[in-house]
Amino acid sequence: MKTYPFHNVVPVLLVLAMAFLAGKGLADLMTEMHEGKEGQAVQAQGQANGIQAQGQATGIQADAMQPGETASAQATSAASAYEFVNSWPFTLNAPLLPGTENWGLGFGTEGAKPAGNATPEEMQKYNAYFVAPGDEKKIYLTFDCGYENGNTEAILDALKKHGAPATFFVVGHYLKSAPELVKRMVAEGHAVGDHTYHHPDMSKISDPATFQKEMEDVRTLFYEVTGKEMPAYYRPPQGKYNVENLKMAKELGYATFFWSLAYVDWNVNDQPSREEALSKMTSRIHPGAIVLLHNTSKTNGEVLDELLTKWEEMGYSFAPLSELLPQENREESR
Repeated sequence: MKTYPFHNVVPVLLVLAMAFLAGKGLADLMTEMHEGKEGQAVQAQGQANGIQAQGQATGIQADAMQPGETASAQATSAASAYEFVNSWPFTLNAPLLPGTENWGLGFGTEGAKPAGNATPEEMQKYNAYFVAPGDEKKIYLTFDCGYENGNTEAILDALKKHGAPATFFVVGHYLKSAPELVKRMVAEGHAVGDHTYHHPDMSKISDPATFQKEMEDVRTLFYEVTGKEMPAYYRPPQGKYNVENLKMAKELGYATFFWSLAYVDWNVNDQPSREEALSKMTSRIHPGAIVLLHNTSKTNGEVLDELLTKWEEMGYSFAPLSELLPQENREESR
């Protein structure tokens, strides 16, 4: 069992104390700490837009939620918890555990690669990735797409201007509601990956047939929309996974992609400022970064061109996720 110095345990105790004072249980706290809290932000917007399917992200139907401030306040609280925990000088390079895990990162010095829940070498046993090996200054851009709210065109415009390839991980609802944008992604050389059909907590699915259906229904719909086969790229909703999930994805031929850099961009009711976005994303960029952004972020639509320029000025270039795969498993994303 891995042990940690006392000074690294102190932040854990502080967070637990904060949770106790707020009346939260440990399970609720761990859920809120994770970037995957995107699910509640999706629910809030889905309720406003009548998008019931996105409420399934955490098992709550969108039309059953209280309108307005309740979901927004929950998401804002989650954002604060995530920011605090994600800033620890805390290393989690441990073997993968058999139970449910929430993908998380520990950042050290500026410009250095973060530590994930497991080492890159451990993850690769399951054809899973969160950062590229080596010190080459390449960035792998990814976007999670739960629904469309008017920001994706600006994102695509910025990517096109910089000749930057990206992977858009889409759910079933996105394919149904924004087929023209999906076609544009493909036409402009981007990859479109699988974010599951209903955006459930996949770590709770133990039946291989049910797991496969969540994945394959997206592939089928993608083919109907584009006439092309979807690259076998998988991103677990909310970053929730377990070893059996990773094994099932690998057996189905998928590569699983987590991330090594993200920020709280998913709360549409509390968007970060331009300055916050640029500061966070330039100070934590690192060689081989797999960057997670959300297409629903107004800030991302407004600053992506400037952000890509700043990264280029720092000596970075952009590459497709296919570069990370073993040669025999590569599916061209451009």
